Amino acid sequence: MNAQLREPTMTVPQPVLSAQAVAYASIANVAVGFDILGHSVVGPGDRAEVRRIAEPEVRIAAIYGCADALPTDPRQNTAGTALLALRKALGLRHGFELVLHKGIALGSGMGGSAASCVAALIAANALLERPLPREALYGFALEGEAVASGSHHGDNLGPMLLGGLVLATRERLLRLPVPAAWHCALVHPHLVLETRKARAALSGDFALTDVVAQSGNLALVLAGCFRGEAALVREGLKDVLIEPRRAPMVPNFARVKQAALDHHALGASISGGGPSVFGWYECREDAQAAATAMAAAFAEVELLSDALVSPIDGPAAHLIDTETYA
Repeated sequence: MNAQLREPTMTVPQPVLSAQAVAYASIANVAVGFDILGHSVVGPGDRAEVRRIAEPEVRIAAIYGCADALPTDPRQNTAGTALLALRKALGLRHGFELVLHKGIALGSGMGGSAASCVAALIAANALLERPLPREALYGFALEGEAVASGSHHGDNLGPMLLGGLVLATRERLLRLPVPAAWHCALVHPHLVLETRKARAALSGDFALTDVVAQSGNLALVLAGCFRGEAALVREGLKDVLIEPRRAPMVPNFARVKQAALDHHALGASISGGGPSVFGWYECREDAQAAATAMAAAFAEVELLSDALVSPIDGPAAHLIDTETYA
């Protein structure tokens, strides 16, 4: 047979055996967007190793890097629950084995439970014959996050999945534009504040006037981000609903917040459920100066802390390694 007439050799893609992914910390609520607004940050992250197994189950082989033991029962673990939801929705015959490496402190207000969940989903998605788009993983992530917080909210999950500043409703994710020069300072005191405890502090009614004011502040921040106008963000980045009830749970909060504001902040408040505190800035230099001052304010009450500075338009979770069948 003439060599020129031979059919081309087809390369058959090899099934993926295992994958690793990392999801970075986030600042949830961003003061005015309780449960619906957040952004990712450059810094610590959780890493998930997921291996495809023949057994139709999800099992957690190990969890590393956390001072307190986290549950290895997948039904009580954010990452495990997310993978269970993925298997059920897609009717998968195979299962997943999961190893978690915790890089985000527990109870820090930096999205540690969400990061494990998102990293596990990104890795598991790479093992599917037809991987899903990022947005399609959101519902499974919500199921996982509910294990830790008791509610379905995506203000940590959205920015981890898409990167940057994200508006996260129950039904959709929308990445919002932010000027590249804008940075945040995020300071985490060495103190644990459990998410459920932080949410319990919000029980009771809110005054309608405060709800209206907070809605206006959120609108100003969103408009300022879309238009790149710092003045609008500075006018709106004030939490009149959640911060007053959670502030007593953060030692020396008033001094830490003032230290953030003293360095030309667009605004400052509690990150997620706390106890971490953040500020937004028009440039990296102001954010760096503020981070130092905020850490010093925590030191006034003998609290050590970790400070980081990051673009507000932070990174999305991503794969870091995969292995295929021989």
